Amino acid sequence: MKPAILFLALSLPLLAQTPPTSDLETLLVHPILAKGQPERESRAFCDPKVPRLPQVTTLDEWKAFADQTRREVLDKVVFRGMLAKQWRDAKTKVEWMDTIEGGAGYSIKKLRYEALPGLWIPALLYQPDKAGAKMPVHLAVNGHDAVGKAAPYKQVRCINLAKRGIASLNVEWLGMGQLRTDGFAHSRMNQLDLCGISGLAPFYLSMSRGLDILLALPNADTARVAVSGLSGGGWQTITISALDTRVTLANPVAGYSSFTTRAENGSDLGDSEQTPNDLATVADYTHYTAMLAGRAVLLTYNAKDNCCFAADHALPPLLDAAEPVFKLHGQPERLRSHINTDPGTHNFEIDNRQALYRMVGDIFYPGDASFSAKEIPCDAEVKTKEQLDVPLPANNLDFHQLALAAAKNLPRDSAQPTREKLRELVSSPKYTAAAEKVDEEARGGTRAVFWRLRMGGDWTVPLTELTRGDAKTTVILFADGGRKSAAKEIEELLTKGHRILAFDPTYIGESGMGGRSYLHALLAATVGQRALGIEAAEVNAVARWAATEFKSRPDVHSIGPRSSLVALVAKALEPESSGELHPMQHIEDLHGILLNNWTVQDKPELFCFGLLEHFNVSQLKALAAQTK
Repeated sequence: MKPAILFLALSLPLLAQTPPTSDLETLLVHPILAKGQPERESRAFCDPKVPRLPQVTTLDEWKAFADQTRREVLDKVVFRGMLAKQWRDAKTKVEWMDTIEGGAGYSIKKLRYEALPGLWIPALLYQPDKAGAKMPVHLAVNGHDAVGKAAPYKQVRCINLAKRGIASLNVEWLGMGQLRTDGFAHSRMNQLDLCGISGLAPFYLSMSRGLDILLALPNADTARVAVSGLSGGGWQTITISALDTRVTLANPVAGYSSFTTRAENGSDLGDSEQTPNDLATVADYTHYTAMLAGRAVLLTYNAKDNCCFAADHALPPLLDAAEPVFKLHGQPERLRSHINTDPGTHNFEIDNRQALYRMVGDIFYPGDASFSAKEIPCDAEVKTKEQLDVPLPANNLDFHQLALAAAKNLPRDSAQPTREKLRELVSSPKYTAAAEKVDEEARGGTRAVFWRLRMGGDWTVPLTELTRGDAKTTVILFADGGRKSAAKEIEELLTKGHRILAFDPTYIGESGMGGRSYLHALLAATVGQRALGIEAAEVNAVARWAATEFKSRPDVHSIGPRSSLVALVAKALEPESSGELHPMQHIEDLHGILLNNWTVQDKPELFCFGLLEHFNVSQLKALAAQTK
């Protein structure tokens, strides 16, 4: 494998943050788009593509739909790629370790298990001292909490359930607690996506293997299986509960909302695992909620949530979607909700926990007058993180290591991949640029014309046309740091007599969405689109417009690995639309994305699902050189 060739433009972020110091920089920072326009267009682009629940009138119709949806999500999203399917089919290894004293009525058994070969999950089993002939079981999942399974509110929940005779498995989440390492950062799961392997698979397998362990306990009651969790744990709860029908009671707490809700509420835009590639081509989280019908769910949200998924906007669409389906099952009372007002912030504290205990009592212990939903005080039994640590292998695999191993023999195609295959991978639209001149200005001998280019009714991108005197050649230029970061390069090109069309593709520069650009790119990916394909289509649309407007085919200059890959893919898709490519600070090998250990948060275009499985830079260059 060739090493990545990368030149870092360390000055770009600094230029982007300092005031303009020259006439050219002043022209480049001239705003063209309306404030908030990229975010509004992202919402308008994604929302219509989110699937809505079908209108069904009979229980049989619904069951057929739910079963099919479940199969498609598992096959097409969760276990996408050969390696993910191999992980799914691997035998789970479980290693039981020492037992530590819990408190009155229970003990804590330490264990570790493989979510997939070589990736071990530390866990704690809160085992009741006295359990009936049939014992309910509970999977406790957690969200973005640095101490992970040792979070006090999580320990208290497990302790209280154990004191009520319920075995509770407290599992560590990838990237948190003992697994809080750089290689498990959730934005690195997309390194697997790049290789054509679902980065969602390790998350799902961690949960499903946990259920396997619980249900393998000698007296586990398969009719009483609960899952609960806060935030990312709420997302885990709805995901495993919707897709694994062994779960009979789910309590997601402030953990998810519909993709349509997320499009309208920036606070809800989810991380990579919450917004996986192509999920919303099959199902929305409204589907997930309705798919719990026939079982039981308590949807808990917080009134003043200071993180995400606030009750007022997140909860109503879920209830509206699920209520008719629970009624079809004749069990409307099994769909319940709870809104926390004290403290009302992002929490799974006593009020929310007692709501869970009430639900457990009603569903698992109906008619049992001795069951109390009042929390049993147990603060003295909460243990430190160190007391709850479970030994892990020194070489425990993470997302980054798994991706490096998977990429060794990629791309896998022995023959030159086709342009049609590339178009399919990047989901490239065909845009025609409709141009609107919005302003012009001259400074220090440089004339600037400011354009808005509307891309096929989907996006509007800003473009600054720059000339000095009569220009006979045209250059399209764009940069990872936005056009305002490229003053030095533009100055050199102007000096040589070129016309410069400095523009910002969607998700970049003025077309970016602040710190949420990658989240909007993930949202596009979950509805079946790709940032790489969108931006490449925009480059080609600008090139075709420029050829008509200025009577010459433009060359393309790109600065940075993001922009340069976009430019190369654009050229590979439409070789005739533009002239020569001139990349700067680029990579010569897509393996460099992994070797540099980049994340989707930093460079969303680079993690197009399956790109490295089929293409490397050499294949893209070969396509770019072919004429039709």
